Amino acid sequence: MTTPLEFRAAPPAGDGRILIVGAGLAGLFLALRLAPHPCTIISPAPLGEAASSAWAQGGLAAALHPEDSPEQHAADTIAAGAGLVDPVIARLIAEQGPSRVRDLIELGVPFDRTPDGQLALSLEAAHSQPRVARVAGDLAGKAIMGALTAAVRAASHIQLIEHAKAVGLLQDDNGRIAGAILRDKHDRHSTFTANETVLCTGGSGGLFRVTTNPPQSRGDALAMAYDAGAVIADPEFVQFHPTAMDVGLDPSPLATEALRGEGAILTHADGTAFMANYHDKAELAPRDEVARAIHSEIAAGRPVYLDTRPSIGAHIQDHFPTVFSACMAAGIDPRDSLIPVAPAMHYHMGGILSDTWGKSSLNGLSVCGECASTGAHGANRLASNSLLEAVVFAARIADRLKQETLKSPGESVGYVPTELPDPALQTLRSSMAEHCGVVRNAKGLETLLSTIDRLEDQYGSARALTAARLIASAALQRTESRGGHFRADFKDTSETAQRTFVIPGEPLPQTSLEAIS
Repeated sequence: MTTPLEFRAAPPAGDGRILIVGAGLAGLFLALRLAPHPCTIISPAPLGEAASSAWAQGGLAAALHPEDSPEQHAADTIAAGAGLVDPVIARLIAEQGPSRVRDLIELGVPFDRTPDGQLALSLEAAHSQPRVARVAGDLAGKAIMGALTAAVRAASHIQLIEHAKAVGLLQDDNGRIAGAILRDKHDRHSTFTANETVLCTGGSGGLFRVTTNPPQSRGDALAMAYDAGAVIADPEFVQFHPTAMDVGLDPSPLATEALRGEGAILTHADGTAFMANYHDKAELAPRDEVARAIHSEIAAGRPVYLDTRPSIGAHIQDHFPTVFSACMAAGIDPRDSLIPVAPAMHYHMGGILSDTWGKSSLNGLSVCGECASTGAHGANRLASNSLLEAVVFAARIADRLKQETLKSPGESVGYVPTELPDPALQTLRSSMAEHCGVVRNAKGLETLLSTIDRLEDQYGSARALTAARLIASAALQRTESRGGHFRADFKDTSETAQRTFVIPGEPLPQTSLEAIS
């Protein structure tokens, strides 16, 4: 087993140095909102090329329809979250959502419009009103990232370091986070010290064999923060998108939920629809319900397909160009053929515990986007709330940091474990998909944890193994089914809804937030 690399660094030069790790929607919007305060963005690739935000086909949910309201949006968010959504956070993101959409419009995002010039809002599963703002049907993520990338490159207050990845956090003797250890494309390491570090690194989908995420999204922020002593919340709650295209690609192309919002039907090969057998809302049931239904059908030997022909037909080429292109690249013409689909790991609801202003439990460390756990998503994220949460919290973090006097950390040290070689990583991904997927049980989770133990004995505490252990251990500990976490051996939902808080150095508890304050 290899020894982690150790790095030491002097205190940051100058006051108020802000480091943003990650260049997705959360990181870029945060950097722009910080103006005129200087900041630095670390991006592992050229802007827009490695962020899952650019892949978002849905859109951004906000109460902008005349018949909608933040109260209704918050209520839908709470209902979808299966008892674990923080109602204060649900109301906060719902109330601030419309303003953030207007911010994006000012930055040049070309949201779809109706003939009379109003925003064209779509209905998605578990929403009570049409409230999803889109771009060209399914190009919202790409369009938003394109507009933000142009604005960031033009902003004089933003320093951009591309082709660099944060592989460890620096921490002083008082436990304050003091920046990050970076690795460039030539595998050279360096340190970047900062008065405040903000992790905006995305999710954990790359830990699973079947995912819609970029493969490099492997829970690095989760593992780095945990190793530094941060509290992790709800890591067991993983959302599986019901309709990834089952065409043998890694990552799996996504057949956006908006297709079902427009009337597409889930069927067997012979055209028989089945969702009404599982839920009274059929195709518009919450994501976890649809994912389990599809999983059950496939497990029973009945492959599942999405039929867009009766409802969308030839318009799919114009209304959903991303889906159309992915289908055609896979040799499927959705205008006259069924689209094969299967569930895939899509979004990590858990993450690094955050307060209402984006602060983690560690001084000097803020978190935003999918790597954070704000309490907005609970056990089952409401569709298109992820982009909303990212921009709302990015704005709040920026507003807080501009008002604070950022303290300077002392001399700091950080550690970088080795990475898993690819064969070991693929072993982990296969075991995560098999034993920690749509349906879980104790035997499978124990097998997965044994695999993680074995890989750790061979390769040390690689970040991917730490993140996977957090997810699997919490899934084993939660002996109930709730939202995206379904236990075949504990199918009932407990009467008391409790979040999971993982405190480094202590046994995994299910407890109240007050107990860790």
